[in-house]
Amino acid sequence: MFQGAGFFGLGGMLWGAYINESKGSELILRPPGAIPEDEFIKSCIKCGACVEACPYDTLVLAEPNNSEPVGTPYFKPRQVPCYMCPDIPCVPVCPTSALDKAKVSTQEEGKEPELDINKSQMGLAVVDKESCIAFWGIQCDVCYRACPLLDVAITLDYERNERTGKHAFLRPSVNSNACTGCGLCEHACVVEKAAIFILPRKLAMGKVGDHYIKGWDKNDEKRLEEIRKKDEEEAEGAIDYLNDMEGLLDE
Repeated sequence: MFQGAGFFGLGGMLWGAYINESKGSELILRPPGAIPEDEFIKSCIKCGACVEACPYDTLVLAEPNNSEPVGTPYFKPRQVPCYMCPDIPCVPVCPTSALDKAKVSTQEEGKEPELDINKSQMGLAVVDKESCIAFWGIQCDVCYRACPLLDVAITLDYERNERTGKHAFLRPSVNSNACTGCGLCEHACVVEKAAIFILPRKLAMGKVGDHYIKGWDKNDEKRLEEIRKKDEEEAEGAIDYLNDMEGLLDE
């Protein structure tokens, strides 16, 4: 009886962990250099080395009663954000490359790769215009000032306040190409529940599709050339079945 109860209890814990993992994976924020979530879950051995290496106690390991996948590292910016350590101590200690140094490194020609925390893509800051007091007309630039990439990742859009005729709106705007998802803006936000918050980039961003091309972007033009080349190659190898009379006519 006791043995059976033990097996049932173990099964329940495993099933609960699975349910938690399936619920938490899409919204969870990972450390710098994390590979895509599905691969991360498979690669992370839950050793906690990245958590121990973090000097600010930003990273924590998910516990069984959390909604995050048990034993995996994550952080909550409103509580403790990523303080953007230049040497990124949490990444090199990862034994399985679930945190990939290549994703947070830059390399100049003829030189060794160098860690670059500004290449991190932990998430993306999103502004709730309804609860951001800067959109009300109250002067606030706290998130702008807290951003480590000042006037790059977050900029301020100035607009005349027509209601008063004397003041201006200073509205924060996030540059998705520069935002690292560190969460310093969310941590600093002065309202009760942060009006700027970090979401995983997969959820925060849309997707245009390959059939749209930026004509002014050289890289996109190159992509278009590759697509055309591929289509031409496929067309050359295709069988013209409408004009293929083989087997249809008797000799």
